[in-house]
Amino acid sequence: MFEKIAPNKVKRVSEITKEQFFKNHKDTGIPVILPTLMEDWPAKEKWDVDYLIETLGDEVVPVYSSKPAVGKSHQHAAAREMPLRDYLNLLKNGENDLRMFFYNILNNAPQMIKDFSYPDIGLKFFKKLPVLFVGGRGAKVQMHYDIDLANLILCHFGGVKKVLLIPPEQTQFMYKVPFSFSALYDVDFLNPDFEKYPALKYVKGYEAELKHGDALFIPSGYWHYIVYEDIGFSMTLRAFPTKFSQRLSLLKNIFVTRTVEGLMRKTRGQAWNDRNERKAVEITNRNIPSA
Repeated sequence: MFEKIAPNKVKRVSEITKEQFFKNHKDTGIPVILPTLMEDWPAKEKWDVDYLIETLGDEVVPVYSSKPAVGKSHQHAAAREMPLRDYLNLLKNGENDLRMFFYNILNNAPQMIKDFSYPDIGLKFFKKLPVLFVGGRGAKVQMHYDIDLANLILCHFGGVKKVLLIPPEQTQFMYKVPFSFSALYDVDFLNPDFEKYPALKYVKGYEAELKHGDALFIPSGYWHYIVYEDIGFSMTLRAFPTKFSQRLSLLKNIFVTRTVEGLMRKTRGQAWNDRNERKAVEITNRNIPSA
């Protein structure tokens, strides 16, 4: 699916020790699929769309559009709120724009906590943030990296999901929008336009195909773009970065970058958005190596 920009396939490793995980993946920043990590979880057998409807169907949840915010709208404002049952039924009927994300299981669905455990692979998980992400057939998640720079274990349930992963070292070629954690919305990572966005020719990433029961390790700072090939949902387990430089960046992201973005969007509106989109192209194209 991402052949033009991801020549590497994420390896699947069924058996791995803590030492092997750190040596081959955590310390080297190389993603990996762990298909047996959830083998003994009740969630692997129980969790599907019907289970969510039965367990949480009456809960009112925020859902989000894949379209970028315009004007003075908050960058992460919900498109609407509705009972989870109604949202999942929309997905069954073909809805693929509205997504649910960062839904905290601990706060909103504590009955689901007993269905999984934190894997003993050496990561120190932040246990207050097991969060769900849900999407319909054909849904796409804009290219981004996580503000907290966490090491992620993405545990997938339901239909196939494809994930494009780009190492943080390639950020200079990603058409990153200033004061955000996303790439330019108009960049199509499925069918990249190398004439319009020439820096993409220097991007070399990984493609992961996730099926029900797969767990994907996404190292700290990795960019990721997601395509749902069918209705599905994932839970992320988060381990905050351990390097001092990454922790400084985390604090800057939360207390400086996000604050400036929010204030400028409120005061300047669309002019601020347009300015940042122009800068994304100008800055990235300057990073293209000279012949």
